[in-house]
Amino acid sequence: MIDNSTFNNLTAHYHTFGCKLNFAETSSIARLLADKGVRRVSGGEAPDLVVVNTCSVTELADKKCRQTIRSFHKRWPGAAIIVTGCYAQLKSDEVAALPGVQIVAGADRKMDIAAFLDRYLADRRQVVDACPTKEIREFRPSCSRGDRTRYFLKVQDGCDYWCTYCTIPLARGRSRSGTIDSLVAQAAEAARDGGREIVITGVNIGDFGKGREDTFFDLIRALDQVDGIARYRISSIEPNLLTDEIIDWVATSSRAFMPHFHIPLQAGSDEVLKLMRRHYDTDLFRHKIELVRQAMPHAFIGVDLITGARGETPELFEKSYGFVESLDISRLHVFPYSERPSTKALEIDGVVSQEEKHRRTNRMLRLSEAKWAEFASRFSGTVRPVLLEHPQGEGKPMAGFTDNYLRVEVDGAPPDLDNTIVPVVLGKPDAAQELMSGFLSKAP
Repeated sequence: MIDNSTFNNLTAHYHTFGCKLNFAETSSIARLLADKGVRRVSGGEAPDLVVVNTCSVTELADKKCRQTIRSFHKRWPGAAIIVTGCYAQLKSDEVAALPGVQIVAGADRKMDIAAFLDRYLADRRQVVDACPTKEIREFRPSCSRGDRTRYFLKVQDGCDYWCTYCTIPLARGRSRSGTIDSLVAQAAEAARDGGREIVITGVNIGDFGKGREDTFFDLIRALDQVDGIARYRISSIEPNLLTDEIIDWVATSSRAFMPHFHIPLQAGSDEVLKLMRRHYDTDLFRHKIELVRQAMPHAFIGVDLITGARGETPELFEKSYGFVESLDISRLHVFPYSERPSTKALEIDGVVSQEEKHRRTNRMLRLSEAKWAEFASRFSGTVRPVLLEHPQGEGKPMAGFTDNYLRVEVDGAPPDLDNTIVPVVLGKPDAAQELMSGFLSKAP
């Protein structure tokens, strides 16, 4: 049994890598430790604990995690470093060997960190707990709250897709999800805490309810009824799971779901999509983009893309570029392909050099900048609702996102408008910073 008094007066610093799901989980970890007496550091304090929630989606992600852990140990040599997340799950022994690491908690052990800390404090012996991924079955709820204007609600975890390039199923296990009632209760709690916007997160959120009779569509319709939440955003959702029904409902019937979609493409050629073992082709993807654009001309559409995957010849890259260029989208998230251990992609011929991956990535990024600038320019001079957030630094203006996910700095907005939705006249876009200027509208 944990002695809560053991944790009194301990301080902690938290650091998160990777996806929005990780941020939600870190917030939950921090809340659990706070309930046991652990306080976040403030000012220039040296923490007693450093909690690092890791990512392992690319080789670079692993490298950044290692570098950061080493830098934390060098900066705070007396701190006990606690490492969790995908990197901790996949390479727990490697993580445990890093300087200063005293606790390693696998992907399914994040919410047990308080118990692990109690064990460590009892005898100062390192704790490493990462169960085999195949044994991960339980859904662990998580919702970030109090960290920012937007909350992140975890509704699903794990993935059954086994795309050839991806380690997520190895790190997070099979697809599983929470119940609609429990997730509605968490959203209602966020509303009571003052939350106005919730981002729905997971590894493969469209797979919500797999193995049960309820579906992702059932979930979002239930969340839409929660009083106090003014905005929901659907984080990344697979194009084959973004049903026409969902698109139509968001466009015509939803109270609070924003005109904002993030749809992973990964490759713009059917040949590479097959090598990746994706669950759709370019025709289906184009259909989804066109359907969203027809139903919601103002919708923001973000797209994930991997460049330089094995088997992506120069000809197939050009095909991919042409396909992406032809789509009426708002932004690209571009990632160079990274070799990951134990993935089926390693069996595919046609390795692309690092130099060529870099070239292709930069070319797609330039296309993304042009796409964002063109989309944002459509709204210059128009009035859109903006959820304002407190300034990110002294002397900085208030800023926030429109309903269709354009970030706006609002000149003249007083600080007491933090966490309120106000009409804003949008100015000129700054493509380099993906930022628009704006000022408060006098319109009601």
